[in-house]
Amino acid sequence: MHDDQSEHHGHGHHGHHGHSSHDDHHGHNGHEHHGGHDDHSGHAGHAGHGGHGGHAGHGDHVGQFRRLFWIMLALAIPVVGFNEMFAHLVGYHLPEAEWVWWVSPILGTIVYFWGGWPFLTGAVSEIRSRKPGMMLLIGLAITVAFIASWGATLHILDHELNFWWELALLVVIMLLGHWIEMRSLAQTTSALDSLAALLPDEAEKVDGDDVVKVAPADLAVGDVVIVRPGSSVPADGKIVDGSASMDESMVTGESKPVRRETGDHVVAGTVATDSGVRVEVTAIGDDTALAGIQKLVTDAQASSSRAQRIADTAAAWLFWFALGAAVITAITWALLGMPDAAVVRTITVLVIACPHALGLAIPLVVSIATERAARGGVLVKDRLALESMRTVDSVLFDKTGTLTKGEPTVTAIEPVGGRNEDEVLALAAAAEADSEHPLARAIVGAASNKELRVPRASDFSSSPAVGVKATVDSVVVEVGGPYLLEQQNRDELPVADTWREEGAIILHVLADGEVIGALRLADEIRPESRDAVDALHARGVQVVMITGDAQAVAETVAKDLGIDRVFAGVRPEDKSAKVKELQDEGRKVAMVGDGVNDAPALAQADVGIAIGAGTDVAIGSAGVILASSDPRSVLSVFELSRASYRKMKQNLWWAAGYNLAAVPLAAGVLAPVGFVLPMSIGAILMSVSTVVVALNAQLLRRLDLTPEASTDRILDRSER
Repeated sequence: MHDDQSEHHGHGHHGHHGHSSHDDHHGHNGHEHHGGHDDHSGHAGHAGHGGHGGHAGHGDHVGQFRRLFWIMLALAIPVVGFNEMFAHLVGYHLPEAEWVWWVSPILGTIVYFWGGWPFLTGAVSEIRSRKPGMMLLIGLAITVAFIASWGATLHILDHELNFWWELALLVVIMLLGHWIEMRSLAQTTSALDSLAALLPDEAEKVDGDDVVKVAPADLAVGDVVIVRPGSSVPADGKIVDGSASMDESMVTGESKPVRRETGDHVVAGTVATDSGVRVEVTAIGDDTALAGIQKLVTDAQASSSRAQRIADTAAAWLFWFALGAAVITAITWALLGMPDAAVVRTITVLVIACPHALGLAIPLVVSIATERAARGGVLVKDRLALESMRTVDSVLFDKTGTLTKGEPTVTAIEPVGGRNEDEVLALAAAAEADSEHPLARAIVGAASNKELRVPRASDFSSSPAVGVKATVDSVVVEVGGPYLLEQQNRDELPVADTWREEGAIILHVLADGEVIGALRLADEIRPESRDAVDALHARGVQVVMITGDAQAVAETVAKDLGIDRVFAGVRPEDKSAKVKELQDEGRKVAMVGDGVNDAPALAQADVGIAIGAGTDVAIGSAGVILASSDPRSVLSVFELSRASYRKMKQNLWWAAGYNLAAVPLAAGVLAPVGFVLPMSIGAILMSVSTVVVALNAQLLRRLDLTPEASTDRILDRSER
């Protein structure tokens, strides 16, 4: 246990990996970083091919829909303008020339095949997977409109079925909806790309007396590579020469650097912070630990696409409703002995059943919700995560760096030999003043927080794994871990045992070889964590903590915060299994974490939430990213999910309500009293429902999603 804790004062600078490289995830530029990329969309295949679908493989999806939308809009204007039915509706006359008659059919055909292509391919894959949804509903309407319009153009069918303008508008509005949605969800790179980025671009292989540069992929088992200070290990292996403090935080999530000596194993992607080592490669390619994590992430992502988006569910109902209504219409009119009317009414029903508003209802809500969220420091990357968050009943927090700060602070001082706490701390801080080590910074920070006068020190020296030594006011002060006490033949203070059980780091302070006190350093709990846990309890959500730390450490934090369940001593690769265990109990789980080792668990959870300071990998496998490391932001995600779901439902009722009314009228329910819904009135009603939906979505802009506001709202509601 002591090795890694007493690994005190290597010179290597070490900071929690996330803070240096990921500043761009903070605040607003974080928003640009995620939302601004046109090129990484690939959201859900062609929007809606069963869930998550394509990650970065789909390339420039946003751009594709943007271009398609503008091209189709340009084509749709003449299609609508030169359409006899539309001219009649608005009340203007078209010139008598022959070519006028052909403008709509020719351009309309281009719109159908080119603009409608994403929907037609989407419809085919929905039929294949036997899951009718949005794509099939749109595909059905535009195909029926296309066939009927050609029938009317060639005088085979009633001229009332000239739907070219309707077809063009439908395609344009649906493309607009898709573009809006994809733009708001432009993907960050997928988790797997960022895993690869942990490996160095080239490795330095020892070849006889020379050193040659090769790509990590070209290494073979048994090769020896040189890892210089500050660079990362290219493949799993064991150290054959030298020793170094390894920053393994990107793989294990633990913020403390770990001492690795000759003979120890090191993992690809970890960084040697203070000195160079020679490593003999023991595993390459698919056998490495990183590849294992990669496989876990891929498997979890593949299995989590079963969720169905709310718009698809609504579209599926409407599809069966339209089909049922069309069959009934056809049979009824045929039985009445009016085959022509049967064809006209049936086709009208099928075309009118596809609600334009439905295509915009959800994308607008998603787009406004993601924009509001980004202002509150919540970056939504996957719409399914946003929709399913409101049903979550267990939130699983990774301890280090999420509930705690991930950096040590001085939590207790035990003075002996007639000294007081302030003296011990001031002397320790004086000796530590020149060290860059996280523990040293914690001690110096504690002294300045107490506004102590710290004397000047001279003759500073530090030795890795032992501690530091300096002369302060002609007294030799030493600060360090167990090795220092062994060298000086001194015993630990009795309190050290209790502290160690609580998982703290213990440093002793010596003056001229005598122990004058001990410092207890531990990972500090974030003050916001308490509010976050209380607010989650107020929502009736179970709070679970998962950590690689020993049970005792975990229990200390859990008791302090009032956490319901603790999984302690969990190895990185077993985290996703713990998430699955909760899911098997029938719980909906949101996982909050930050390291590469959390990536498989984030992908496995119903909702994966990456804390912003984390690694790219965690961010790639999560559906939601928090720009700040404030655990209360999780409540913002709950609030956002609730509010946007409410708006989506209202919009769906508006969008579908129009259909539920228009379809029977188009089918001719009121024909006996002489009223049959003309296509023109149907079109006007449709525009009205689209406008209502657009305005309703705008109301979401009033939502304040800062972590404080969300937490206070939830706590207020629970008190009432």
